[in-house]
Amino acid sequence: MTDAPAAGLLEDAPAAKAQRSTAGTARFSRILLKISGEALLGKRSYGVDPDVCVFIARQLGEVRAIGVEVAVVVGGGNIFRGLAASAKGMERATADFMGMLATVMNALALQDALEKADVPTRVMSAIAMNEVAEPYIRRRAMRHLEKGRVVILAAGTGNPYFTTDTAAALRAVEVGAEVLLKATKVDGVYTADPALDPDATRHERLTYGQVLADRLGVLDSTAVSLCMDNDLPIVVFDMNRPDNIRRAAMGEPIGTLIDGGTDHER
Repeated sequence: MTDAPAAGLLEDAPAAKAQRSTAGTARFSRILLKISGEALLGKRSYGVDPDVCVFIARQLGEVRAIGVEVAVVVGGGNIFRGLAASAKGMERATADFMGMLATVMNALALQDALEKADVPTRVMSAIAMNEVAEPYIRRRAMRHLEKGRVVILAAGTGNPYFTTDTAAALRAVEVGAEVLLKATKVDGVYTADPALDPDATRHERLTYGQVLADRLGVLDSTAVSLCMDNDLPIVVFDMNRPDNIRRAAMGEPIGTLIDGGTDHER
């Protein structure tokens, strides 16, 4: 059965679309965008592709231009993945701290691309490294956002055993973001892996409970629970399509909406 439309958050009525395109008004005033480290790989097998950073920076500049305040949390899996290293015998806390440092490297690369696009940016780190980033202080981060600066929040939560998905949910709640945008390589959450199952179908809307009960894995369970406890909607969408970040910020019906709506048949 087709999933119910995401009423109230991702509007899809023709009249609403026409009004948005005419007025250019964003649906959200403050967003938090979660970007995986792997997304920065581009065509590379390791590290950061500068073209991908430029691609993201252009879109974030457009989002900022329509009056949306933007915070970003970036992963580090393109450089070092703590969980994978832990599975191979490295002590988990040490591996996670190394992963946090990888996120700072990605944050600096993204900051460079944004500033070259004339977008004022601040990198704030949960681990003190004053020479390259500001310390994360919630009120200072909010002040940067109010001044129209893109704030890149690096080093996860600053604690081992937590993923950058959880960091994104935590920071989104802390700074008062209205939505958590989860940028991925696919256009939403599917019933199965679409690369392996040709019959897989995309969910238009899911509840937090469904994501947790079905172990869908689009975000880790701690992140989903945190969003559920604070009624923070999540939008999972394909970052590789041009202008999708702006479209998500505008509230257009792209990807999959995860919220606390009434459970519906699947």
